[in-house]
Amino acid sequence: MAVREAGSRWHRGDADGTDRQLRVLRARWRTASLAAGWRFPNDWGVPEVDEVCASVVTEAEVVSALAELGRARARSGAGLEETLTDLAALHAVVANPADVGGLIAPDPDATPSRLLRAVAVAWADATLGDLRGVEAGESLTGLATEEYLRVRLGELYRLGRRKGFHPADRYVLLVVTLDLTEVVGWPRLMAMILVGDVLRSVFDGGETLAVIGPSVAVVLAERDAALPKRTFEARTQIADRLAVDPDLRSARRAEIRAERLPCAEEAAQTLVHTVRRA
Repeated sequence: MAVREAGSRWHRGDADGTDRQLRVLRARWRTASLAAGWRFPNDWGVPEVDEVCASVVTEAEVVSALAELGRARARSGAGLEETLTDLAALHAVVANPADVGGLIAPDPDATPSRLLRAVAVAWADATLGDLRGVEAGESLTGLATEEYLRVRLGELYRLGRRKGFHPADRYVLLVVTLDLTEVVGWPRLMAMILVGDVLRSVFDGGETLAVIGPSVAVVLAERDAALPKRTFEARTQIADRLAVDPDLRSARRAEIRAERLPCAEEAAQTLVHTVRRA
């Protein structure tokens, strides 16, 4: 297996040396992936990325870690082509450890078939899993899932047709986005857990609260006079909660923006897909 074989070029050392190797590998991989066309830099660094890097640096079996990454990419909304190009970027970086300062050009055709198969199968399994069943709640954050949000939007548009009102006149989609570019590993999950806790506290009047991406949560709320105040409170409380943790201070500035619901339900479903990777 090419990634594991190339991984033998990394020298084992003390903890500081290993940490440095992890940082270098992660940074080079991210740079190569973005250069190859990864569209949304903020959602690249999922915790599974660090698990893959650790497997490569320690010369451990990497296939299972890559499979988990494939599932994570599917859950975050990355397409299969984009996911496999990201894998090709990793392979190119590990296969060329001497080119630290040069631009790496990933070649998906050069990626070993065993790695491609593991990632592609895991990506497809996660994608089909989303189609087989709809879970109402996301276990870590306590917020609803993207699938439930889509169901709720469908209900809202059908109710509007029956009652003679347009959802855009009464509701708005608040999009909460964190910049987790400088946050690595499991603290990324903790950041979203804190966001979920704040949103449940501020929006406690029956709004639909959902997490739809590694760094994106949304609130489907009524457009009333209290909405601007609650939006401000959510932004302030998120910043305060993130500032307490040294690993999360770089993400303390949360962006909360209002997205007007489109005229048609199909367009509203497309909007969810768009904002989850914004």
